[in-house]
Amino acid sequence: MKSLFTLALIFCTMHSYGQEFPITEQTIQIMDSLAMATKTDSKFIETIEDSLSTLDIKSDYWDTTVYNPYKEVVVKFPLQLTFEDTSYISPIPRKKVITSRYGWRRGRAHKGIDIDLITGDSVVSIMDGIVRFARYNSGHGRTVIVRHFNGLETVYAHLSKYAVKANDTVSKGQLLGKGGATGNARGSHLHLVVNYKGISINPEYLFGFSPENEIRAKELWVTHKETRPYLHNSKRQSRLVLLLSEEDAIESLKTRRTVYVVKRGDTLSAISKRNNLSIAAICKTNYIKKSSVIKIGQKLVLEM
Repeated sequence: MKSLFTLALIFCTMHSYGQEFPITEQTIQIMDSLAMATKTDSKFIETIEDSLSTLDIKSDYWDTTVYNPYKEVVVKFPLQLTFEDTSYISPIPRKKVITSRYGWRRGRAHKGIDIDLITGDSVVSIMDGIVRFARYNSGHGRTVIVRHFNGLETVYAHLSKYAVKANDTVSKGQLLGKGGATGNARGSHLHLVVNYKGISINPEYLFGFSPENEIRAKELWVTHKETRPYLHNSKRQSRLVLLLSEEDAIESLKTRRTVYVVKRGDTLSAISKRNNLSIAAICKTNYIKKSSVIKIGQKLVLEM
């Protein structure tokens, strides 16, 4: 098999450089053997394909010492994400209870979701990939980051123990570490973040956190709305509108504005809940502060 692989590389190399290769009876026999090997040794072919994929996702911005190696990268929206599977593996072995969602929380961006667990619970990779980062990170404590073959990276934070190291290849469901409360954590939980080239995406837009562990769609388009925490409220799930084509994504970029007239008893909190918007988003659009006093009859612009 090694000799066949070597010959295959020779053929590919000579073809790549435009060199002529003499077609003799022996050449035909070798080519037939390679074709037969392709049909009969699928594991060998899969190994080669896996090796090429591994090389590909490690080729750009592969830094095992920093949380975000993409700081100089400009991501263009809308962006397309594809998935090979229709489901993922739950990161924890118990029912997934989300205690805090992606969104604005206590005056700052909460760029992931918090899933309740008990210290010592197993934390596993939700999809196949390669460990890019496995070390302590300020705020996140003991952290593992897995880069996946579709360009996403998933972050598993506040761990108590590691079970992998940087550059390890992992399969979905493979143990990454044990849950805990390291770093800036109020009690034990898993802080799960989904990034694309350093930009956080609302995990609930991509994945359903029901017992079915569904991936929302095999092809999803992402706009800025799902990457800006201030447009979401960490206390409740945002209204999800899945964008399944580029046309859907472009159409969604057309901002829909409505004017809300403040009524008796209204507060920014109540208005935000009623319209599924964060208080920060309302304040940003209307150039007011969270502490601003709103008056009956005042008009607020709501960007939906």
